[in-house]
Amino acid sequence: MRTLIQTELQNLEKQHDIKILYAVESGSRAWGFASTDSDWDVRFIYIHRKDWYLSIDDKKDSVEIMLPKDLDLSGWELRKALKLFRKSNPPLLEWLNSPIVYHEEKNVMAQFRGLMEEYFNPKSCLHHYLHMAEGNFREYLQRDLVRTKKYFYVLRPVLACQWIEETDTMAPTEFQKLFDAQIKGGELKNEIENLLARKRSGDELGEEPKIQILNDFLQEKIEYYTNFVKQFSLKKQPETQKLNEFFRTTLKQVDGK
Repeated sequence: MRTLIQTELQNLEKQHDIKILYAVESGSRAWGFASTDSDWDVRFIYIHRKDWYLSIDDKKDSVEIMLPKDLDLSGWELRKALKLFRKSNPPLLEWLNSPIVYHEEKNVMAQFRGLMEEYFNPKSCLHHYLHMAEGNFREYLQRDLVRTKKYFYVLRPVLACQWIEETDTMAPTEFQKLFDAQIKGGELKNEIENLLARKRSGDELGEEPKIQILNDFLQEKIEYYTNFVKQFSLKKQPETQKLNEFFRTTLKQVDGK
């Protein structure tokens, strides 16, 4: 599958006359709790040649294509990615930390990642993960019978909030790293480990009676972070100059001029 993905990325470069700087897996496979039938969610960052930018017209700044074998390819043009990076966009930061990399221009991406600490905004990311946890908890885990796999889609953002509160850094993309750091032991840890083993083995994890210890933990944490984020001061957004310099340098490298 990896070879197929890399071939399709090369095809996109030719079709759109672009240079892909970085391509990774996102979603459940990158998080580490994919099922055997999970989609392949490939995300990438790309740049055009210099002439593409020398126009008065706005142009499409993304590429999306769905291919057979549940292969979902979606990419952002570099300027779009940098504008989102300036806002500390959590999905983009997760891409930059993905454990599954299909392609990487190493020098370019080393410079990009070197800017992460300066542009990381903990409050922005806390809001994102709290909103995700609240929405999934409310929609999927409130009845007597719940969609069991959805526990992971609440657990992961809750643990990400804990990580950000404790370290003031971006949470790891992988669920296992969050789990190991934030859940120390006891019945709660056993329940989560059991669910994780079942999901990785291909268990459908359909509707089952809710797991009260998990519900109680998640509800407590959501209430805590709802209050916590209100008193969390907003970090001043850094200036754009370094991102402009990074974009220009990368464009010169790609275009050779």
